[in-house]
Amino acid sequence: SDPIEIYRTLRIVNPSPFMFFLRTPGVTLVGSSPEIMCRVVDGKVTVRPLAGTRVRGADDEEDRRLADELLADPKERAEHVMLVDLGRNDVGRVARYGTVELSDVMVIERYSHVMHITSNVTGVLRDGTDAFDALRACLPAGTVSGAPKVRAMEIIDELEPHRRGPYAGAVGYFDFGGNMDTCIALRTIVIQGSDAYIQAGAGIVADSVPQREYQETLNKARGLLKAIEITELRRGGGG
Repeated sequence: SDPIEIYRTLRIVNPSPFMFFLRTPGVTLVGSSPEIMCRVVDGKVTVRPLAGTRVRGADDEEDRRLADELLADPKERAEHVMLVDLGRNDVGRVARYGTVELSDVMVIERYSHVMHITSNVTGVLRDGTDAFDALRACLPAGTVSGAPKVRAMEIIDELEPHRRGPYAGAVGYFDFGGNMDTCIALRTIVIQGSDAYIQAGAGIVADSVPQREYQETLNKARGLLKAIEITELRRGGGG
């Protein structure tokens, strides 16, 4: 299928705050990321960690029950607090002293196939820093690396059998006014020729249950797989 058709389908089956389509000579990226990597608008830095996940319910009642269960889960709360603290540290590296603030603490954000716990971290860029410094301070995001960040990256390098490529990197833009908006390259399809690759993952902490983390990974990939399947069916059926 033409990657642009997959992108159009993805906009319908898995809409997210960040939708992107990047075609380069060697590879095409099609993505629907839910998470800010780092944003700078008029000197204000924002990161918004998403950590803690449940599948969406089959109806409103089940959806509310799953959201309540997610917010009450000690493991999910501990993971989220750890990653919010890491986000505050990252923003604090480029922010004016005393300007780092936390808002929208532990609220549920719902997407087509999953829901997440999220919080908002902001700060004001200190003199002598810009959007590039902010992005450098935040990469890689704590939600796709871990804490402490450097040691987590070393463990990832030791244990993951393949390099991540674009996955968990940043997609976005910088403008001439010094503003920037980037997302984490999650829920992303990497297309090379006639092959499509999907990467998904889950955060691992001391009390993670492997089967639940595996199921979370499948839930996150489901929207992307569905977009490819629908696009292929349309092509095969001529409609």
